[in-house]
Amino acid sequence: MSFTNKKLIRTIITLILVFVVLVLIFYPKLKPLFQSGEVPQGSAFAGAMVGGGQPLFASGYIISPTQMNELIYTTGSLIPDEEVELSFETSGKVVGIYFSEGTRVEKGTLLAKINDRPLQAQLLKLKAQLKLTKEREFRQQQLLERDAISQESYDQVATELQSLEADIQLVEARISETELRAPFDGIVGLRMISEGAFATTQTKIVRLVKVKPLKVEFSIPERYAGEVTPGFPITFELDGIPQIFNANVYAVDPKVDMITRTINVRAIYPNLNEELKPGRFASVRALLSQIDNAVSIPTQALIPEMDGEKVFIYKNGKAHQVRVTTGLRTESHIQIREGLNFGDTLLTTAILQLRQSIPVQLDTLVTNQPNESDAL
Repeated sequence: MSFTNKKLIRTIITLILVFVVLVLIFYPKLKPLFQSGEVPQGSAFAGAMVGGGQPLFASGYIISPTQMNELIYTTGSLIPDEEVELSFETSGKVVGIYFSEGTRVEKGTLLAKINDRPLQAQLLKLKAQLKLTKEREFRQQQLLERDAISQESYDQVATELQSLEADIQLVEARISETELRAPFDGIVGLRMISEGAFATTQTKIVRLVKVKPLKVEFSIPERYAGEVTPGFPITFELDGIPQIFNANVYAVDPKVDMITRTINVRAIYPNLNEELKPGRFASVRALLSQIDNAVSIPTQALIPEMDGEKVFIYKNGKAHQVRVTTGLRTESHIQIREGLNFGDTLLTTAILQLRQSIPVQLDTLVTNQPNESDAL
């Protein structure tokens, strides 16, 4: 290696060492300026940050009072107040069907009947025996009062009378099992059997549905378990019906579903005109809380940091960072509890380029409207 090359290498190494020493000397002084953004105007560093001394273009958002609503949007289903598939309590041949499909029936209405002729004959026989036994018991009582018979003889007749009365009640109960009656007011559906068929206790005869009132069944996230309680008002909508319906929660499942992490809730809707049918899909909305005159900002303007959250506001042609305390969060806005006031101009764009006291020029200025802000 020649003497010239060795000299060149030594020169390069010397320059590198000098550069490293300068960096170590000046870095502690420059570091706070870079972190705060307060780079001296006109310096090479300032020019690099804002495009050679030019102001940063950003959008402004004037904060004004807003109403914020915390809402739950979920889906549910309309279910009948009562619903049952009716069957006979005993087996036999169907001898009568006394309802028309799709009609309204009242509680206790006879809907169908199976053959009960053997039971009716048995009942007639027992009633005939009952009449004779009652007369015998009456005569025995008269004799007992005159001490003409013993107490034991009278007790035998009285026991026979009670046994006959119990047998009659048993036969009458069996006869009632041959009758299918409506357990509540409602509308019968389509019958599943014809007259003359043999029915068992497993044979479905017809479905009875009570549609006034209706129940709205839906689920909510587990974190709202303590807020939705019986009496809580909700609204729901149905496809094809341009109307909002009101209902009130009447029951909340006491257990959280471990798979979906939700809680099942049921609300009641009067359905006085029976205009709604059970089984329909419903879009449910529940208003949890409402805040009037709230300070709210767009979500994209909030800057999260390790020690809290901050925003930048526009003041005197420059950006100024402000520490804030947040509250209610919605899909598009966040409530600010501390740090901002009505009338402040919030910077909503160029968030990554903003620094403390950096020159800013507003390209657009938006004033938020005091309309309702929907939540998740």
